[in-house]
Order: sequence, then structure tokens, then C-alpha cells
Amino acid sequence: MASRVVLHVGLMKSGTSYLQQRLGANRALLRERGVLFPGGTWRDQVLAVSDVLERKQAGPAARGRWASLVAEAAAYDGVVVVSMEFLGPAPPVKVAEVVSSFGDTPVEVVLTLRDLGRGVPAMWQESLQNGGTTDWATYVSGLAGKRRPARAFWRQQGMGRIVGNWAAVVGPGRTTVVTVPPPGAPSGLLWERFCRAAGIDGDGAEPVSPANTSLDAASALVLLDLNRRLEAAELSAADYHTLVKFGLAKRVMAGRGGAAIGFAPPPWLVERSAEVVKRVAAAGTRVVGDLADLEPVAVAGIDPADLPAEERLAAAVDVLAGLTVQRADRRRAGAPGTTVRA
Repeated sequence: MASRVVLHVGLMKSGTSYLQQRLGANRALLRERGVLFPGGTWRDQVLAVSDVLERKQAGPAARGRWASLVAEAAAYDGVVVVSMEFLGPAPPVKVAEVVSSFGDTPVEVVLTLRDLGRGVPAMWQESLQNGGTTDWATYVSGLAGKRRPARAFWRQQGMGRIVGNWAAVVGPGRTTVVTVPPPGAPSGLLWERFCRAAGIDGDGAEPVSPANTSLDAASALVLLDLNRRLEAAELSAADYHTLVKFGLAKRVMAGRGGAAIGFAPPPWLVERSAEVVKRVAAAGTRVVGDLADLEPVAVAGIDPADLPAEERLAAAVDVLAGLTVQRADRRRAGAPGTTVRA
């Protein structure tokens, strides 16, 4: 039986992709140190969490995967670390179900939190990568309300509520908040904070490249226009996920290098962030980092509405070039369905 299970439950856009990639890249090293990152790949954890949360998007591939993950954890004599941000906003009844799955094994929870100044642009990009058709200005102004897009945003970024839900089940003493370091901090500091929170030895772990690189402003606008054009096509969720979210946004657009999306946190967001920090502090959890890191910071860049048309055109051409190269690479690799006949 595992000595303890550490659940890293997000939040979304708080360095989770980076941490997951680094955990995966160092599976063997961690195993030597008595730490199991379960599954053959991280996708196994995605499917397992989708199973226990009953996410229909995962389809039949997720069936029975949570039970398999729990069995793998039970068979391991050491520490088990699971990292999947879908867990974070789970309702209290699901939180209790997840924790109780591990029986008598002690469960600890780690939550990574990032300031909302950086979180708002990141979440808009995430919405676009999931088919969103709301422009930047409408998205930002809508966050102060109670309808879309505010509901989806605060479901994922409601730090006080999410921390409280998990602490209520496992107890504040087994719940740790990790704050994402401010801009300019050493690149490995988040990893160090996470390892300290999880109680694992991450010294000497192989570094990884930046994960989940942001979309620049021009690429974001191209994706917005594409989503609007595709509404009439009625793509299935699976097709959109494969062709657009991963095939296009994450593999071609991300990291293009254009002007970033600029954001100056409005007064209402600064006030709300202060309230969130108070609520997180009141939960009585351990904090690795500093809650002052959650004060919203301004993000340098451009308002997408001010972007010159030629930059949008350049981004669109870059996308076409990237897709062409991607297709050529697949043909050279002999991928099925890539042969073109006259």
C-alpha cells in the first residue's frame, strides 16, 4: 500500500503543464527515490480523472481508468503523485469520492495558484483553444458579471472556493497552497516549491522546456476568426480537439513569438483578488511561497483590438506554413491518410 497519495489538483493555467511534463520526464529518477507518477504516460491520468469525474468528453477510453489508477497506487510501496487540473473545481461530493477512493491511505492535496493578472489572458486563450468565439474586450468586461464568460472563468479560478472544498475533506493540515512565482523569478522555482509542498526530492531532476506556451495576440485573433467560421461546420468535439486545439493551436500557433496580449488589471479585479487572498489565508492551509504573489500584475503587450491588419495576415500565413510543414512531416513518417493521388 502507498505510504501517502499526493493529489495536485491545479488550478488551471498555474504552471500545471510544466509540472506534469517535468514529473513525467523524471519518472525513473522519482521511482528510485520512492515516488510513483502513475500511468505509462500522463494521458493515463487524464483519462482516469475524466472517469471519476464522469466527463463525457473523454468517451469510452476513460471507462474503468480511475479504478486502474487507484489499484496501481495501492500496489506501490511509497509516495504516489497524481497531477490533473480537472480535479480542482470538482464539486464537494466528487472531492469526497476521489479522496475516499484511496481507502486508508493518507491523501494530501497540493494546489498551485497564480495571480489573476496573468490568469485572465491565459484563460481567454484557453477558451479560444476550446472553440470560444468571444472577443477579448467582451471577455474581460464579462468577468465582472455572473453570466458567460464569468461562470466558466470563476469555476476554474475561484481559488477561495476550491481551496476550501479540498481542505474541508482532507483537512487544512494536509492541504498545501503553492503560489506561482512572480515574473522574473528563476525558472526552476515553481518546481522547487511544488516538490517542497509534495514532500518529494526533486533535486537534480531533468529540466523541461516551457510547457503550454502562450498564443500571441495575432494568433489568438486568427483562432477567434477560425472558431467563428467553424460554428456552421458543427465539428464534433473530438474533431475540434484533435484538429484545432492540438493540431493547430498548441502545435503550430503556440510560441509563434508575436506581440503578447497586454492586460492591466482593472480595479474590480484587484479588489476581488484581495478578497480571494483573505479567503485562502482563512482556510488555514500550509503555504509554500507567498500569498503576496497572488496580487494581480500587469502583463505587457498589446490590446488585440489595436493589432494592425497586416500582423493578423502574417499570423494566418504562418499558420498555413506550419500546417504545411506538419503535413509534410507526417507524409515522410508514413502516417495514414496523408497520401495524395492525382
